[in-house]
Amino acid sequence: MPDPICPLCDRPIPEDVPQSLHHLIPKLKGGKGGPTVLMHHICHREVHATLSEADLARTYNTPEALRAHPRLAKFAAWIAKRPPGFASKIPGKRRAR
Repeated sequence: MPDPICPLCDRPIPEDVPQSLHHLIPKLKGGKGGPTVLMHHICHREVHATLSEADLARTYNTPEALRAHPRLAKFAAWIAKRPPGFASKIPGKRRAR
């Protein structure tokens, strides 16, 4: 069976690569038990470093909307050139709270 594809970067997610489930609507905003997508852990971290829970619930609650966000689109284009197992040790700048 082929590896699942990350909805943010469009790269395969091999079994041995850090991965996590992203709730399309954050659990804190009523998404518990709602739809999830499997993502590379690095992609998932970037989503949460970029967007607030409120923004995720209100506007960025589909893979298409996430890919359309300017910072996430730039990240996805950058990470797409890396191998599926790539994991950066340097966290991106966190969004202002």
